[in-house]
Amino acid sequence: MTIIQNDHYKIAIRTQGGELTSFYSKSTGIEHLWQADTDIWPWYAPTLFPIVGALNNNQLWVDGQAYPMARHGFNRQSELLLLESDAQSAKFSLPYCEKTLEVYPYKFDFQIHYDLIDTALRVTYKVINLDKKDIYFSVGGHPGFNVPFNKGEQYEDYYLEFEAEEKLYAHLLSSEGTFTGETQLVQMDGNKLPLNRDLFINDALVFKNMKSRMVTIKSTKHDQSLSVEFPHFNYLGIWAKTGGDFICIEPWLGCADTQGKQTDISQKEGIQKLNVGHVFESAFFISL
Repeated sequence: MTIIQNDHYKIAIRTQGGELTSFYSKSTGIEHLWQADTDIWPWYAPTLFPIVGALNNNQLWVDGQAYPMARHGFNRQSELLLLESDAQSAKFSLPYCEKTLEVYPYKFDFQIHYDLIDTALRVTYKVINLDKKDIYFSVGGHPGFNVPFNKGEQYEDYYLEFEAEEKLYAHLLSSEGTFTGETQLVQMDGNKLPLNRDLFINDALVFKNMKSRMVTIKSTKHDQSLSVEFPHFNYLGIWAKTGGDFICIEPWLGCADTQGKQTDISQKEGIQKLNVGHVFESAFFISL
């Protein structure tokens, strides 16, 4: 386990998936990250790569060939290398290998960088194209945050505050996790989405091309809050497992397949194209 910290936070990251496992506030003594209860949801904050969401028949199509690929890709179950770390930063790497080439025919180095910058944790995704051809990928975060923050509070005391007041249409998912092509207007109170146990009964709420680039968890009972800011991510998933005292705020660059529509990776919605010799970087921020 790698620990980084400053005056505000103590952060822990494991090598499996380069996954954040603790976001601890030193001032309040509160652990804000969901602690991977295996009976409910066995993850903390997985990183999704090289795809986001589900594929039709769990198959990734590249240049006319099908490759097996489970929902959200293979990074979260992979062992990453710790490249370097100091008191307030850590860098992890997943380089291509024979095993990845069997399911994803590209040569790459995928990196996750964690940096504490005053009152924010910056999470940066970096993809280096090591191939002799353009490569295609999606990437996204899936951090789960404890709700409620404090003992004795109720889940329903909390709400999500979006940066902008806007009409939000959720893109509905099938039981296999692919888009159905249908949308549903989400009932908001201005720019606030009240949390309740039935909100995710039909899976995640997925938003596309929102105006908001920051979502904050707040309570009607106190002023404590937690924000996720995602300046360059065009998709956002909001989700919680039934019975879990948490909420996931998921910035994505990419999304699931549409049900019944088999598409080559180069034509997938939201796909990122990285030219030969180029490097991709994008970051989001978590702060109290």
